[in-house]
Amino acid sequence: MTISEQPSTTATATAPRQPSYSVSQNARRVLKALLRASQQEIPAEFFRYVQDVVFDSRSTTGDSVCFPCPLRQQEACAALKALEGCAVAAVADLQHNERRREIAVNLERVTCFLMSAYITTLDGLDKSNPKIHTDIHNAQSILYRRLSAGLYETRNPGAFYHIHGSLEASTTLGMIGLPPVAPGLTNYRQCIKTIESAVKRFSVAELEFRNKHFRQAGTAVLRQEQYRQTPHGRILNSLPPFTVRHLELSTPPVPFGEPEDRVDIFQCLRGIRVIEMCRVIAGPTIGKSLAAHGASVLKVTSPQLPDVPFFQLDVNAGKHTTSLHLKDPADRAVFETLLATADVIIDGYRPGTMARLGYSPEALASKAAQRGRGIVYVAEDCFGGSGVPGAEWADRAGWQQIADCVTGVAWEQGSFNGLDEPVVPPFPMSDYGTGSLGTIVALSGLYRRATEGGSWLCVTSLSQYNIFLLSLGSYPKEVQDELRRCHDPQFFELRHNDSVDEVGKRALRSIRRLHPRLFADSVMQSTYSLGFDGIVRWPREALEVQGLRIGHVRATRPNGFDAPTWEGWEVDTTLLDA
Repeated sequence: MTISEQPSTTATATAPRQPSYSVSQNARRVLKALLRASQQEIPAEFFRYVQDVVFDSRSTTGDSVCFPCPLRQQEACAALKALEGCAVAAVADLQHNERRREIAVNLERVTCFLMSAYITTLDGLDKSNPKIHTDIHNAQSILYRRLSAGLYETRNPGAFYHIHGSLEASTTLGMIGLPPVAPGLTNYRQCIKTIESAVKRFSVAELEFRNKHFRQAGTAVLRQEQYRQTPHGRILNSLPPFTVRHLELSTPPVPFGEPEDRVDIFQCLRGIRVIEMCRVIAGPTIGKSLAAHGASVLKVTSPQLPDVPFFQLDVNAGKHTTSLHLKDPADRAVFETLLATADVIIDGYRPGTMARLGYSPEALASKAAQRGRGIVYVAEDCFGGSGVPGAEWADRAGWQQIADCVTGVAWEQGSFNGLDEPVVPPFPMSDYGTGSLGTIVALSGLYRRATEGGSWLCVTSLSQYNIFLLSLGSYPKEVQDELRRCHDPQFFELRHNDSVDEVGKRALRSIRRLHPRLFADSVMQSTYSLGFDGIVRWPREALEVQGLRIGHVRATRPNGFDAPTWEGWEVDTTLLDA
């Protein structure tokens, strides 16, 4: 039995009532808001398919608010999936013209997508099982070190700071005066008390200074209005959820490949080569989604940089993965050969990292001009605003919880929980939402390359997703009251310093009781993974587009599993029909 399946030790959740609030109806409203916010950034051809979108709400679960959260995450992601559907329908029409293509967004699967990291399993074991939760620096597998990524109160009463040991905890722990390891500290509450006591020795300003000095991924925890009043927040709130601009227009249009044998049902990105330079969830979700449309996605990671293996189980579906260290001349030469025929680069690293290695968007556009074939550069980061004058936090490192804390999402969750303090929301939902934004912007760049030529820079961020999410407003009071009534009371006992895993564990336990359909075979699929040497079970794709096949043709694998080549990739089309 996994942790997430253990019975609650407190009062159990009560059955949800028939909802008066409709996720499907509100998803359509959110789609209209998304189109208004991004209409200058996407090709006009995408809009013609909006009328063909159907939000599949055939089940009560699909049309219900399932998460114990105040913000419209399900509706936001459903709208993003709908726009992704419009995008691939437009791409497909360049290959095989159709008068119309019905686009269906399965709302149950959207909900599963938003908690995918927590419900994907390997031989029945989920994220909570320590047997499959190891990493290079033990930043995840040792509890004390894992809690170096957490939200803690500062010396300023009522002011909070999220420190983030990322994937190597020693620097952050040292920054607040703690040892890198503490063998005697194995109790969850004692670890939290030790770390919060250290954080409380500093003011928010002092933590900001130290965080900047040590180049760590931390942030002060702000309310929405506080964030909007910062120079960076004002700029980010003036931006659309993503931007697309050309890097060069000298190269000719690059048409999408025609379907094999002119078949009527096909994957529209077959033949597109994608190099993914990302870790953890948001950036890799872009690659995973492009792979579901048929792109050959090669994830390139350094053997010297840590990542979370269990997240790889989820986000590496459909890809090949390889290991290259770009500061090594031999590996760099191999990378150059891969670049020579790549169509898309996904950059999920801290802004400027790829540029320092010689692979800025402008440098790659120059290479593309020399080869006579444009490239699409997709940049995803935490704070957003890269390249925008006055966006003072643009070059800061960050992860999902950092974006949730700085933009005001954590304070919204805390208020919903009945607290005058922030709480990180359950599941990496802004990661998956940002991944969906990145997929749309990548498809926009590819479409423009196919129709206008040139190379394109496509940019989004975790903060931009959160700003869009917050712009939709919270659920009505009666919906929030019902969520508090039906979900497990133990979830509402959480405090600011509870870890993201503890928050997710309690939420998942409650959702399993209330919405068992979300864990049924109809929303999940399974296959054997040679790389992980076991049966992987993960959520099915939420999007269906008439005439297109959407899904992965190869099982997931850990980072660095494959040779650095575009040739000889295995294909298992039976996964598309699973």
